[in-house]
Amino acid sequence: MPGLVPALGTSPVLRERSARRHAATAGRSGWKARAAGLAAGVVLDAVFADPRSGAHPVAVFGRAAAAVERRLYGRSRGRGVAHVAVCVGTVTVLGAAAERLTRRAPAARATLTAVATWAVLGGTTLGREGTAMSRALESGDLAAARARLPHLCGRDPSGLSAGELARATVESVAENTSDAVVAPLVWGAVAGVPGLLAYRAVNTLDAMVGHRSDRYERFGWAAARLDDGANYLPARLTGALACALAPLVGGTPGEAAAVLRRDGGRHPSPNSGRCEAAFAGALGVRLGGRNVYGERVEHRPVMGDGPEPEVADIPRSVRLAHAINLTAAALAVGVAWTLGRRRRALAR
Repeated sequence: MPGLVPALGTSPVLRERSARRHAATAGRSGWKARAAGLAAGVVLDAVFADPRSGAHPVAVFGRAAAAVERRLYGRSRGRGVAHVAVCVGTVTVLGAAAERLTRRAPAARATLTAVATWAVLGGTTLGREGTAMSRALESGDLAAARARLPHLCGRDPSGLSAGELARATVESVAENTSDAVVAPLVWGAVAGVPGLLAYRAVNTLDAMVGHRSDRYERFGWAAARLDDGANYLPARLTGALACALAPLVGGTPGEAAAVLRRDGGRHPSPNSGRCEAAFAGALGVRLGGRNVYGERVEHRPVMGDGPEPEVADIPRSVRLAHAINLTAAALAVGVAWTLGRRRRALAR
C-alpha cells in the first residue's frame, strides 16, 4: 500500500480540487482587498484631495490622450471610436495587469486599489471649490467668484450675476457629485482597479472632446456616448440618494422624488438632469435656464418649484453632496465585500 499516497497526490481530481481551493482563497482575498482599498482611497481623498499638479495621474492621462488625438484626429465618428479605444483600452489593460500581479498579495492589492481610488475621486476638491465660491460671493467679490467658476464648469462667467453664479455652482455640484464620486465608486466596486481607471478615462475624454463644437461634433461622439452609458446607473443612484438625504438640508424625500420624476428627463443630458432635478427638489430651489458657453447659448429646461438659488444655497448643496459621497462610499465597500462573500459561496 505504500504507493497509494503518491498516486493520490498526483490524481487529476485532487489537483483540480487544490487549484479550486487556491483560486477561491485568492478570490476572497482579492475582494476583501478591493473593499479595503476603496475605503482607504476615500480617506486619502478626504485628506489629500486632488492636488492640481501636472504629475497627477489624470493630468498625465489627459496629455497622453491629447497626443493620441493629434495622431488620430479626423472629422468622423470612426476616428473618434479609435481614439477612445486606444486611450480607454490602454488604461484598462494596465489596471487589469496590475491586479493580476497582486492577485496573491492582498496588502499590495489593497494599496493599489486605494491609490487608484484616490487618483480618480474628486469629491473633496469639488466641495472646496463650492465653499470657495460661496465665500467669494458672501464677501461681495464678484470678480473672484467669476474667476473661480471655470474650476467647476465650462460656462462663460464674464457676465454672470451673483445669483447666476450661485445657480451654476449648485448645478455643477449636483452633476459632479455623480461624475467625481458616485460613478467611480460604483465602477470600482464591481470592476476593481480596471473599472476605476477606465471610468476616469472615459469621463476625462468626454470633458476633452465630448462637447458640442465644430471640431468635435463627430470626433467626440464616441466619448460622449460612452460617458452617457458609464454614468447611467451612477447618476440615478445619485438622484435617489439626494432624495433620501433631503432632510439633511431641510427638504423632504417625497418632494425631492416628485421633482426628480417630473423634471429629471427634461435635461438634454440623460444623466445630468437626474442629479440636478434631485438636488433642486431636495434644496427647494429652481435650476435650469440660460447658459452661455463661449459663443454658444443654451436654454436649459427649468427644474424644481422653488426660487432661484441664492448664495446661502451653495453650502447646502455642498453639505448634501458630502452626505451622498459618504453614503455611496459605504455602499461601494459593502457591495465589494458582498460580492466577495457570494463568490466564496459559489466556489464551495
